[in-house]
Amino acid sequence: MNVLRSEWTKLRSVRSTWIAALSTVGSGAALSALGAGDLLGTPPSERPAGWDPTATSLQGFLFAQLVIGMLGALSVTSEYDTGMIGTTLAAVPSRSRLFTAKTAVVAAIAFVTGLGTTLVSFTAVQAMISGAGLPAAGIADPGVAGALVAATLYLTLIALIGAAVGTLARSAAGSLAVLVGVLLLVPALGPGLPGALGDWFARYWPITAGQAAYTVAPVEGMVAPGLGLGILAVAAAGVGIAGHTALCARDV
Repeated sequence: MNVLRSEWTKLRSVRSTWIAALSTVGSGAALSALGAGDLLGTPPSERPAGWDPTATSLQGFLFAQLVIGMLGALSVTSEYDTGMIGTTLAAVPSRSRLFTAKTAVVAAIAFVTGLGTTLVSFTAVQAMISGAGLPAAGIADPGVAGALVAATLYLTLIALIGAAVGTLARSAAGSLAVLVGVLLLVPALGPGLPGALGDWFARYWPITAGQAAYTVAPVEGMVAPGLGLGILAVAAAGVGIAGHTALCARDV
């Protein structure tokens, strides 16, 4: 508990944590509203096939995931940037305990941030859709509540991946480069590869698979929501194990 309190004190006392959290909520809601704005006034015959108002309201996750991933990374890299990691390791010689505490605090902050991002984005976009006379979704509708929970867990897992990447890279700039590649470039470019390799990236790349978790209407070519979230969780665990191993193996 002392280590948990220490990590919570460190994270809440720096502005970058709150800037990243507020930026996640703000960017997620703003970009979701901007994306949904393109559909306002669209005749029913021109709406996309498999209209999913829930997934439409969460389009801003494309950028919000990068911000919350950096929130996780900065929980580690800031100590390396300032040299405080030496003091931290002197106070907490058990690196496994330290890593567990950091992960737990990041998960708690990311869960609250992810929940806020999900609810604000969903509420704002559904109000826009309803006001334009398009069919909107309600939390009581079948599958919607589960999709919103999955969306919150999706962002939480992205933050944990960010924390593990920060542990591996020990640099904010390096972590950002890795997260941009993993979260944005690979999902965009991977499906363009020829043959079965491209099909694999289109369906099973952890980020792409995880995005299926917060859909209500089935999307052709994507995995089932539960499987997608499971794939992302396994990937987050794998990167977390790699980060823990690196922290324990290095001198600092």
